[in-house]
Amino acid sequence: MTVCGLPVHPLTLEESVAAAATLIADGGPHQHVVLNAAKIVQAHDDPELARIIRSCSLVNADGQSVVWAGRLLGSPLPERVAGIDFMLALWHRAARDGYRVYLLGAEAGVVEETARIAAGQGVEIVGHRDGYWDETQEPQVVAAVRDARPDILFLAVPSPRKEYFLARRQKELGCALVVGVGGSFDVVAGLRSRAPRWMRRTGLEWFHRLVQEPRRMFLRYAVGNARFVALTATYRVRRSARRGRGGR
Repeated sequence: MTVCGLPVHPLTLEESVAAAATLIADGGPHQHVVLNAAKIVQAHDDPELARIIRSCSLVNADGQSVVWAGRLLGSPLPERVAGIDFMLALWHRAARDGYRVYLLGAEAGVVEETARIAAGQGVEIVGHRDGYWDETQEPQVVAAVRDARPDILFLAVPSPRKEYFLARRQKELGCALVVGVGGSFDVVAGLRSRAPRWMRRTGLEWFHRLVQEPRRMFLRYAVGNARFVALTATYRVRRSARRGRGGR
């Protein structure tokens, strides 16, 4: 399916994990990415980011707003597949099938605690490192991941930094599948809480995050959400015009 010019796979969480297992069996390298309103707006402003997203092997709708936009634009998606839910479900599959996992990103204490929790769930953690490095350290970061020989790399750094990093280094990392997980390590480690289920179902998780991080999230949501609504409306008008001319 296509939402605001970007691809999204119409898969449930269970189907997404099964698709990830197929990609891992293929040997890769493959990249998984999630789309929310903010990332769609970023990609609209950044053709290189849009190109990277289109090159990914698996794309999920992370935001409920993307699911709603898909319905309006004639690209119905079965459900929201949040990045953290995908990560936790893939951990379960990794523990069952013996996938080797590397955790990269967040603060040192956070990724260490996340690795401890994942290992406690039976996941084989072959390495972990914080997400703070500069250009001169990047080759060492890549080498550390490659030498650990993981099947899956979970990368917890902000967008679009993680997408650019993978565009440069994905082949060198030697992983079958790379999964960008944003701030998921912070939630797993207990640094931040997740919104209640009812807020997730009704598309209000953004408000929960705004309350927790008002300074960082205010502009993203105040400006970004408004731009996403306008962008969706533009694509809706274009779709209606095409249908009026006999197109699909």
